[in-house]
Amino acid sequence: MLRLVTLTALGAAVALTAATPATASPGPRAADGALGANYNQNLDSVDYHELRAAHAGWIRGFFALPWADEADPANHFAIRTVQDAHRRGYGTALSLKFPFADRALPAAGSPELAAELARLDKVLPLLVGTVDILAIGNEPFIESRPAERDERLNVFYEAVADHVIAYRREHCGERCPTRLYMGALNRLDLPDRLTPAAERWMTFVRETPELEGVDIHPHVPSVQAVQPFLDYVLPRLRPDQKFLVTEFSLVWLWKAHLGDTIPVDFAQRYGYAPDTKVWEVIRAATENPFSQRKWNDFLAASPWYEANKDFLREQVQRFRDTGRLAFASYGFRQDALMVRDFQVTSSPWLLNSVFAPYTVQPDADGLTGQGYSWLDDFRALQRGHGHGHGDRPAAAVAR
Repeated sequence: MLRLVTLTALGAAVALTAATPATASPGPRAADGALGANYNQNLDSVDYHELRAAHAGWIRGFFALPWADEADPANHFAIRTVQDAHRRGYGTALSLKFPFADRALPAAGSPELAAELARLDKVLPLLVGTVDILAIGNEPFIESRPAERDERLNVFYEAVADHVIAYRREHCGERCPTRLYMGALNRLDLPDRLTPAAERWMTFVRETPELEGVDIHPHVPSVQAVQPFLDYVLPRLRPDQKFLVTEFSLVWLWKAHLGDTIPVDFAQRYGYAPDTKVWEVIRAATENPFSQRKWNDFLAASPWYEANKDFLREQVQRFRDTGRLAFASYGFRQDALMVRDFQVTSSPWLLNSVFAPYTVQPDADGLTGQGYSWLDDFRALQRGHGHGHGDRPAAAVAR
């Protein structure tokens, strides 16, 4: 069930006017460098109070195609959430996820491909003409078997893209507000990921007029590892094309430090044994959420984190400085999978999140606990890159 927050106080509505998307009937909108809230598979955790607190005007998540077989997609929380957010005036971006990590990619002309396109036909009528940005694919070079990350992957995703393009042309027309991208490329900082299949991927994007560009996911081990993504995709796009960054983080840098001993000052201040490890403190927070001050103190005292606390601001500015960024979204909220049985071997996605409900207690006003350093920069990055309204003036949310 969606957790929706209602604004009933007129004073609160007036105070939020400048930061809240309009409720008028949404029209076509260009993202033009906007920064949104990324929820991945957790669009059921959208909380409009958190979005307003962050001055966010866009949301992003994904829909996995097998979900279309489980029930009517019109009733699925991911579809319902993007439709609800669209009605409220938020910009919406959705990635279509095709999970083939444990099964063969459908071959051209096969019954399996026909079945996949039939699933797609259940979903497209609910999205095309409504969602602002539709990414064809989530992380294809991860969500496939390693042995098939060659032309077989290209053939499948090109068939899917052709199908989506044909549907949009037939049912939505040339002025369709839904913009199409291919998504997303991972770990372009590693030479072994610059494969013939990646090159063909970019060639298809460049040579397909209906595609607005490509999505990238720079989850990287260092700040320096972000630039190779831009160096690879930008020269391979048409001059009129742009790029998305619907996920990005330093998660692999954080992971490299989970086995570190915690800072002495923090250990003494909060009564931890001097040999306590970083992962043990994080696990303690997942089991009994910290006060905001304690969580902030822990990360501020950790040099590997404190030195990179401006990552969000600096990278969004890097993307915008290219003049080619259409839309970026950043991990907005911790989810239950991030904190389950946290160990030194866990991937610490929870350290990226703007809001940290699983490791930080709510504040005195009831607002969800926050990740250290991210919220202020997220707010500041909204200025001038607004809230997805196109030319429409902002207005208070009515409900």
